[in-house]
Amino acid sequence: MVKRKHKRAAIHHSETLAISGDRPQRLVVVSDTHGRPHPASAKHIAAQCPTAILHAGDIGSGDVIEGLRELAPTIAVRGNMDEPSATIPDSADITVVRDGRAIIKVLLRHSAVYGPKLSAEAARHAAAHHADLIVCGHSHVPFIGRDRGLLVFNPGSIGPRRFQLPTTFGVIDITVDKIDLRHINCETGDAWMP
Repeated sequence: MVKRKHKRAAIHHSETLAISGDRPQRLVVVSDTHGRPHPASAKHIAAQCPTAILHAGDIGSGDVIEGLRELAPTIAVRGNMDEPSATIPDSADITVVRDGRAIIKVLLRHSAVYGPKLSAEAARHAAAHHADLIVCGHSHVPFIGRDRGLLVFNPGSIGPRRFQLPTTFGVIDITVDKIDLRHINCETGDAWMP
């Protein structure tokens, strides 16, 4: 008799972040820590004064999330290298609001792109949650782009260096009027450009 593995149903969470006053909502985005974030990452993330941190998966260790939570409230999703968990969802949608009005909806998931293009599954997932922006990891490649009418942001990786890729994290500043996306070099704390 052949036993069949049952596919685990994906776990999805919904979160709300509120902009208060004139200060933008500053999200620091990290991914692919693999249990070993760059030693300078905490210092450079703290220097950004985030209102929240998003981790796009391949966490590697619960200690990573605890360390990030010491800097700011943290929302994390599971990556393909992370074990299934009752406390870390596979994806999350985050609605940023001000005065009760939604400014933007972010879909946080680990894998979403092949090169510069959204996967069909990621595009369907974003549509199902009415997302304007997809934040993902997986490739370790810092990326800002647009595909299928959606803004796509990969912060790169603050974990062990892969090949010749940089060690970076992302910053998203959200105000009522605009959204600003950028990458930060994890080694220097300076802005990173391709």
